[in-house]
Amino acid sequence: MIESFKLNTIPNFEQGEIIVIDKPLTWSSFDVVNKIRYKLREVTGNQKIKVGHAGTLDPLATGVLVICTGKYTKLIEQLQEGEKVYEATFRLGATTPSYDMETEVDKNFEIDNIKEEDVIRAYHNLYKIEESFRIMKNSLEVEPIFVWTPKRIKGHFVICFLAFLLARHLEYKLAINNISASTDKIRKALNSLNFAKVSLDENSYYIKTKAEDLAHKILRILKIPSPKNITPEEELNL
Repeated sequence: MIESFKLNTIPNFEQGEIIVIDKPLTWSSFDVVNKIRYKLREVTGNQKIKVGHAGTLDPLATGVLVICTGKYTKLIEQLQEGEKVYEATFRLGATTPSYDMETEVDKNFEIDNIKEEDVIRAYHNLYKIEESFRIMKNSLEVEPIFVWTPKRIKGHFVICFLAFLLARHLEYKLAINNISASTDKIRKALNSLNFAKVSLDENSYYIKTKAEDLAHKILRILKIPSPKNITPEEELNL
C-alpha cells in the first residue's frame, strides 16, 4: 500500500516526510492516518509525532492519498491546492437508500428525457456547495462522519449549503469594500481569532491572541465588536 522509498538517506518522519498511499477500498482516510501514526509511534518512539492527509477520500474510493508527517504537515493546505483528477462510474436513473454504493439499488427511473448538459449542470451546482463545505471544515482534525439515512443526508446538505452561503457572503462583503480574499484566506483569518484561558487563584480569564489583519477587517465590516484583550470568564456567559 505504501510506495517504496528510493532515497539514499533514511526517511526522517519526525522532521517531515511526504508519503504517497494507494488507498485500498473500504479504508477511510482517517483509517490510513491512524495506521501510519500508530506504526511511526512504534518505530520512532515519539508518541506526539504529527501525521495528516492532504484531502479526504471516501471509503469506497481508491487511489492516491498524500500523507504528511512531522513539520511537513504544514504543507498540507498547499498540497490540497494542486490539481486533482477523479475517475468515476455512475448509473443514471438508479438510486440507493444511502445515495452511494454502500447499499443496493432500490429504485430505477426513466432517463430518456435527461440530457448530458442537465447532468453536468446539476453536478456543477452540487460541487460548488460541497467545495465550500470542505474548505470551511478541512482544518478540523476529526474523523469524517459518513451519513446514509435520508434525514442525515438532508442534514448534511443543509450544513454544506449554510457553509456555502457563509463563504460566498463574506467574499461579497469584502469585495464591495475593496478587499480581495479567497474562501481559504477567509477561513484562515477566522481561525486566527482565538483565546488563551488563564486561571489565577479562583478566577479565570480569556486573553485574546494575535489574529490576522483580515480577521479584524471581517469583524469591522460585519459590525461585530472586537473582543477585549483580557476578558473575565463570567463576562463571556459560557
